[in-house]
Amino acid sequence: MASMFGTSSIAFLSSRYHSSQSLATNSPSLTTVQVFGRKFCGGNGFHGVKVTSVVATQLNSAQQAQKIAFNESQRPVYPFSAIVGQDEMKLCLLLNVIDPKIGGVMIMGDRGTGKSTTVRSLVDLLPEIKVVAGDPYNSDPEDPEFMGVEVRERVIKGEQLQVVFSKINMVDLPLGATEDRVCGTIDIEKALTEGVKAFEPGLLAKANRGILYVDEVNLLDDHLVDVLLDSAASGWNTVEREGISISHPARFILIGSGNPEEGELRPQLLDRFGMHAQVGTVRDAELRVKIVEERARFDKNPKVFRDSYKAEQEKLQQQIASARSFLSSVQIDRDLKVKISKVCAELNVDGLRGDIVTNRAAKALAALKGRDKVSAEDIATVIPNCLRHRLRKDPLESIDSGLLVLEKFYEVFR
Repeated sequence: MASMFGTSSIAFLSSRYHSSQSLATNSPSLTTVQVFGRKFCGGNGFHGVKVTSVVATQLNSAQQAQKIAFNESQRPVYPFSAIVGQDEMKLCLLLNVIDPKIGGVMIMGDRGTGKSTTVRSLVDLLPEIKVVAGDPYNSDPEDPEFMGVEVRERVIKGEQLQVVFSKINMVDLPLGATEDRVCGTIDIEKALTEGVKAFEPGLLAKANRGILYVDEVNLLDDHLVDVLLDSAASGWNTVEREGISISHPARFILIGSGNPEEGELRPQLLDRFGMHAQVGTVRDAELRVKIVEERARFDKNPKVFRDSYKAEQEKLQQQIASARSFLSSVQIDRDLKVKISKVCAELNVDGLRGDIVTNRAAKALAALKGRDKVSAEDIATVIPNCLRHRLRKDPLESIDSGLLVLEKFYEVFR
């Protein structure tokens, strides 16, 4: 953490803003970074707003030890690197961590195939982001599109923002959750007696700039599906109660899992998922035995098991961090973009979301591989996951929709 505002970071700030200057404070646990000249040219009346100062809090050694002890006391999570097989699902999840704008993953497959275990194992790999200290919406101190209203007002007034580094949140949305718990509630009594808007943030507030995971998403109540659709479309959650209206940013990676035997998703929600992964039961006997043995090891002593995969986990974390920082420099040739759009058009994919997601996913895969240019092979890897759930359903068609996408891909790209 202490190196987050080191020389390389200051160089990065210098390239992004007109000028930057690092000033040390008297406190050994604080570093103040003064940033001048950056203008926010977004909507909502924030043209010309400047971030005048940001304070980044760094944990001292005692706080770091306390944080490590706290993490170790939590319920142990199965390591992502220890997941055997299910490469398609794992790749889709990694690409969304690298580029959250891909739009999430829908994972459908047989029961007992490790869908929930794999998603929850992603927690250890999530990178840290800068958030405004004490803000319930995980507001970004630099981007007004990811700021809560109160933080924006503080920025306009020129107040100093205290910034901390926090891991990306993963929020579980239980099937039995009420709409108030998901969206948040307004304290009407306090509003009437004191004349203030007392808002209790919900799960959507906590999930802002993070991951919202819905297990058995195909069983989710319709009214909650509508709430997710609204938030996924606008990036904001609005609560209206008794003439009082409160809005806050709610931009999240939506990850859902389910068993197709229990019902299909509404097309409107299915289209909101950037990628779709299909998971099947492992048929190879040797592989099944390995999965059983690894799970038995984890259940017997989770800490020892996690320690045995520590090196692999750290290597994957570094690979993800490198890919995230490298992503903006990845290029895709125009002729490849045209061919992607041709595939989408010939498959009668509604809208342009399929084109956009395929381009983003291919660039994220190239970044993961450490390349600055997208290849046709990258596109072939991701395009079935980006388009299979966007094809119009033909009840008489027995072939897997992913194979239909690949057939069209090789026809166009030959």
